[in-house]
Amino acid sequence: MTAGRAGLDPVTLAVLQGRFEQLVDEMDATLFRSAFNPIIAEAHDASHAIHHPVTGATLVQGASGLPVFAGALAGAAALAIDAAAASGGPAPGDVWVFNDPYRGGTHLNDMKLVEPYFCGEELFCWLASVGHYTDVGGAVPGNYNPSATESPQEGVLIPPMKLRHRGELRTDVVDLIRSIGRVPTDAYGDLNAQLNALDLGRRRLGEVIGEYGAPTVAAAFAELTDRAARLMRAGIASVPDGTYAAEDFLDNDGIADEPIPITLELRVSGENMAMDFSGTSAAVAGPVNISAVTARAACYVALKHLFADVPANSGCLEPVEIIIPAGSLLDAAWPRPVGGYTETILRVMDVIFRAVAEAAPERSNGCSYGTINALSVAGRRPDGRRWVMFTFYGGGLGGSPVSDGLNHGNAPLSTATIPPVEILEAAYPVRYTKWALRPDSGGPGRFRGGLGAEYEIELLAEAAEAFAFADRGRFAPRGVAGGGPAACNRVAFDAPGGAVEVPLVSKITGVELERGSRIRIWSPGGGGYGDPADRDPAALARDLRLGYATPDHVRRAYGADPAELDAL
Repeated sequence: MTAGRAGLDPVTLAVLQGRFEQLVDEMDATLFRSAFNPIIAEAHDASHAIHHPVTGATLVQGASGLPVFAGALAGAAALAIDAAAASGGPAPGDVWVFNDPYRGGTHLNDMKLVEPYFCGEELFCWLASVGHYTDVGGAVPGNYNPSATESPQEGVLIPPMKLRHRGELRTDVVDLIRSIGRVPTDAYGDLNAQLNALDLGRRRLGEVIGEYGAPTVAAAFAELTDRAARLMRAGIASVPDGTYAAEDFLDNDGIADEPIPITLELRVSGENMAMDFSGTSAAVAGPVNISAVTARAACYVALKHLFADVPANSGCLEPVEIIIPAGSLLDAAWPRPVGGYTETILRVMDVIFRAVAEAAPERSNGCSYGTINALSVAGRRPDGRRWVMFTFYGGGLGGSPVSDGLNHGNAPLSTATIPPVEILEAAYPVRYTKWALRPDSGGPGRFRGGLGAEYEIELLAEAAEAFAFADRGRFAPRGVAGGGPAACNRVAFDAPGGAVEVPLVSKITGVELERGSRIRIWSPGGGGYGDPADRDPAALARDLRLGYATPDHVRRAYGADPAELDAL
């Protein structure tokens, strides 16, 4: 057995890697089980990670938190490091809290808590927690405001503030966080749940260090980062050298009804890769901009999909140059609105998948459904209390080199789950009258894209106001390697004045509803993989039997005769 860094043998390294990942997964579980709002507690829209003491780079992430959060948390850790340095340096028991989406990544709903971990008097690493809060103020309940043109219209930005000072909780900061949103009870519960997760992480890391010693644990962190870089270089080397390109579009920015291009030139040379987004749109007026931190996180997640055997840490990006043009859609600075970041990072991931498919189709897959279909519905309970239902919806994932895409999955930016209908109906005055797969929505291919879904939601309260923030209403999820596109997205409302079609296809604010009004969503499927003519007739027959495809779709998309498939 060959010894590694600082005498670290492979068995010890493997054991420590498992311990680290289990530690972070346990932090995730603690937050999921104790958070108040369903987006964290049920949908698991949260994450935790361990970060480098000097740079803030991600050292360890778990399997249950959102991958895009783990990528963006590197920016959050770096922001906390700077904030600590400006206030005299960190001390044991300090915790910083903030939701800055520009240096900390993602959007205002994602509250970050970052804590230094000390071995004796030496700073050893940082622990970080992030979770999606129900509401943080702004013009629209739930904060997905498609008409926002500046950050304050999306919510209240909290810069890095000490939530704990040397172990003492600052109740004034707690009161501030509770006060900014429409559901203060959720904010209070979620904040304390995050603190509990950090407390648990600190204890568990102390147990590992107590068992193996700080030098061995530090050596393991460094070796896992180096290993990720080596494996990524080997993966890139397996892709043919060359320049590959892909372009896709967002429907619009919620303000101007104009398509927004996201362009990638992917250059592969030996063990190195460059992702050049120079052809991408300039920053726009509406809230589909993202920060450079978030754009890098999207690239990180896409690479982890394509090179799945690489450990999940900052080493993944060492052999990758990411070129983000200043002032572009992918380089937003305050006060540019960024609330709809999810739609844009999904499009970034799509162009990466498609560009890699040009070079190495065996590594890639069709595009996912490409929108979270964020829906906010808000009103007042009979006793006057505000209620805000924010939730997102699933769709089809792309076909792969070995299988059809997943039906009604969640977006590949995350491992979150779609909030269960039972929880939503128990928490809010709504009733789901339809929740079903959407036939014919998956892109045709040798391996079909997964199906999207159809939802219908009835309001049970006397009145409410609804908001929708989605995409893929005009530009369908694309297939790769000859696969076809999926069905587009559609959102509609049955309001008191009659049917309301969304004027900007996928984004709308302030739809007034009354008891019995209904919201309808038809989510996209995933893009297909491979030539549809190569699809196994037995698979087509199964699609027909299960209702995944209609006879007309099979004739049109595959050129097959449904009658001849009946016997299969």
